[in-house]
Amino acid sequence: MSQSLKAAMRGGQAVCGYWTELFSPAATEIMAAAGYDCTMIDLEHGAADLADAVAVMRALGGSGCTPLVRVPDNDAAWIKRVLDAGAEGVMVPAVNSREAAEAVVAACHYAPRGIRGMAAPIVRAAGYGVDWQGYVRDITENVLVICQIETREAVENADEIAAVEGLDMIFIGPFDLSGSLGHLGEPDHPDVRAAITRVEAAAKGSGCLLGGIPTPERTPKDLYADGYDLVLADIDLVFLREGAQSGAAALRQATGRAPG
Repeated sequence: MSQSLKAAMRGGQAVCGYWTELFSPAATEIMAAAGYDCTMIDLEHGAADLADAVAVMRALGGSGCTPLVRVPDNDAAWIKRVLDAGAEGVMVPAVNSREAAEAVVAACHYAPRGIRGMAAPIVRAAGYGVDWQGYVRDITENVLVICQIETREAVENADEIAAVEGLDMIFIGPFDLSGSLGHLGEPDHPDVRAAITRVEAAAKGSGCLLGGIPTPERTPKDLYADGYDLVLADIDLVFLREGAQSGAAALRQATGRAPG
């Protein structure tokens, strides 16, 4: 089996990824072929469902781009379903306490380590049972368990959250955090940056991997320089939107018409 995304980061490799928001298999094939290490399939926002996520994972097949899924909530049933579908990592939003982080870890692992329901002999992740024993063995080590810290409460509990056994990564959500701290839409506000610095220290102090997104005043290069292991900098939907706006504007200009 090739090296997992988690093993690569544990080995010191910084990785890059993008957000899947379009849920288009064709767009997924294009994005994966561009060279991203992983994609975060976003089931927290938008209208996509599990079948849409499976279509994206099928489109990723053989690309080397690892499928990660952000679930809508800290729900063991959702976590079980996306793992059974083939996710190699799960990100849970708004994890605010040690107890909540422990629940995430438990939901990502089979007994005796956790509470994930056992259906490996039939699920997509295990090749529909072709080698389910191998899947169980490998996913135990390779599954990437990610908790998002994005509220004032979570920042206050960051040390306890980061210390949870089995939690692989802290992923900071600067935009939600800015709202929680009273500065909605200002992820680079000094109060928000101070909170982020506190979370970064907690993650690194506990040996957790660290993930995040760029902000207007903090580029991906800045994040990697500050010790981030994963940066999700791009969004398939934004590429389409910005490309369409640019193309339409150029064509309208060529006709002599005003911009749309």
